[in-house]
Amino acid sequence: MTEATRRDRNRVDTDQQIRTVARTLLVSHGRQGVTLRAIAREMRITAPALYRYYDSFDALIQQVCADICADLAVELTEGLAAVSPDDTTGQVFTVCRGFREWAIHHPQEFSLVFATPAVGRSGEHRPDDPFGQVFLTVAARVLATRELSIPADADVPVELRADLADFRESLIKSLAEAGIDLPPGLLPLGAAYTMLRFWVRLYGQVALEVFGRFPFPVTDPQPLFESMVTELVTEVGLTA
Repeated sequence: MTEATRRDRNRVDTDQQIRTVARTLLVSHGRQGVTLRAIAREMRITAPALYRYYDSFDALIQQVCADICADLAVELTEGLAAVSPDDTTGQVFTVCRGFREWAIHHPQEFSLVFATPAVGRSGEHRPDDPFGQVFLTVAARVLATRELSIPADADVPVELRADLADFRESLIKSLAEAGIDLPPGLLPLGAAYTMLRFWVRLYGQVALEVFGRFPFPVTDPQPLFESMVTELVTEVGLTA
């Protein structure tokens, strides 16, 4: 092994250790516990030394978020592997349930990725991130194989159409890069609008449960969650 190779390997190992320590602090102390000083203390180095690996604290947090999303994507993909690709309704239920289960068991990581303003970050739910790719791949399979009940483009609120059109174009491009050819005709604005509303309701339900923000104590939120997902798939024309 050359000296340059050894230095590169050491740099990669240290970078991974920094991110691991940051996530450990996140889980044990919450978002406020993740600071450069705390990470440096755990690693027994000086805080300025961390800038050899990251230009800013925000850059480190962005990478930690990417790691979290990648791990979540792995969990969701493993769950989907047990469901037939032809059972698109089953895949929708599986990915929704998997997201909820992960969020419940990883509240601090959920909070960092899904409940923190994207200050200094390039967007939390890009179509090309690993987590988003899992959800959108399932959605693409549904669109490609099922007849859905979706609003006509003319019924989509005018104020949302430009944003939805941009999302549609980026989604088609992202799926094409992943080897999924989704013709534009299968993704009208009404379909993009439906996907947005689906995510808003799914995220809202999960966030309320994770943060304990139901308007009154709910002993077992799972039946409420199952009812909500069933309503969603039924509204779009899938059979529960």
